[in-house]
Formats: sequence, C-alpha cells, structure tokens
Amino acid sequence: MDSAKNEVGITVSYWESLEAIKNWKQQTDHILAQQKGIKDWYNWYNVRICKVEREYEFNK
Repeated sequence: MDSAKNEVGITVSYWESLEAIKNWKQQTDHILAQQKGIKDWYNWYNVRICKVEREYEFNK
C-alpha cells in the first residue's frame, strides 16, 4: 500500500487478483471501517481498479 496526503489524499493498494479485492470488500472489519469513514470523515471518495502492466524506478 502506498499513501500520500496534502490537500487531497490518495491511497494505492495492490492485490493479487480481482477475487482478492472482492474478498477484502466482504470482510466485516472493512465494511465497518467503510461505514465509519462515510459517517465521520469523508464527504466523497472514488475507487479505481486498475491493472499494473509494468513498474520500474530510479533511486540514486
């Protein structure tokens, strides 16, 4: 998971499969956290499910 926040926050999580995402979304802890977030913290959020085709980095 990668996360960053300034004026806008973004969190990117990585999953092995669409099935793994589906299973996570059905976990009770996740559902309760999502409900609390909607009630107490967020006015809006957006979810994108994307496939990483390639990754590389440079680090000096």
